[in-house]
Amino acid sequence: MTLKWLVLWRHGQSDYNAAQRMQGQLDSQLTATGLDQARRAACSLAKLKPEVLIASDLSRAGDTAAALAAETGMPLLIDKRLRETHLGAWQGLTHAEVEMLCPGGILTWRANPECAPPGGETKVEVAGRAAHVVAELDAAGHSSAVLCTHGGLITGLTPLLLGVPVSGWPVFGGINNCHWTVLVRRGSDWQLFSYNTAAPL
Repeated sequence: MTLKWLVLWRHGQSDYNAAQRMQGQLDSQLTATGLDQARRAACSLAKLKPEVLIASDLSRAGDTAAALAAETGMPLLIDKRLRETHLGAWQGLTHAEVEMLCPGGILTWRANPECAPPGGETKVEVAGRAAHVVAELDAAGHSSAVLCTHGGLITGLTPLLLGVPVSGWPVFGGINNCHWTVLVRRGSDWQLFSYNTAAPL
C-alpha cells in the first residue's frame, strides 16, 4: 500500500446539469460556468502536487481534468472505469419524467445502493469498478492521485474505501459540481479528510 492521499473530484457543470436532466453515461459537455469552475478548482488542487491525474472518459470529466493538467503540466490519463453510473432507461430524462415512468423509483434508488435503474448499474457495481483503479495506483507505487470523475461514483467509492457497510452509504450526500473529496491513509485504513470541498471564490 503506497497511496497516502486521494482526491475524488467531480466535473464542472455540464449542459445536462444546467437543464436538470439525468445524464448517467451520456456524453454531455461542460457549460461556460463549468469551464470556469474547472479553472478555479485547478488552481486549488495544483497546490496539493498530486503525482497522478486520471479522468473518466466522458467529456465533462476529461475537460474538467484538462484544466488541472494545464495548470500543473501533468499528463492526463483516461480510464473508462471512472465513468458515471449507467442510468439505463432514465438517462436523458428529468426527475419529473422519471417519476412519471417509475413512481417512487428515484427515492428507492437513492436509498438503496444495491438498487439499479431499469437497465442500469447499482452504486455498489460502480464503486467496485472504480476501486480497481485505486488498487492499481496503490500497486504501482504512487503516493497521491486525483481522480476526476462523477458525483454518483464518488458517493459510492468514498464509503467503500472507508469500509462503511453498504446500508450506511446513503448517509453520504451528493457532491456539487467541481467539488471534491479528500481521503488520507492512516496505516492500512482510509480516513475522510474533507467532503464536498470547493475552491475559494
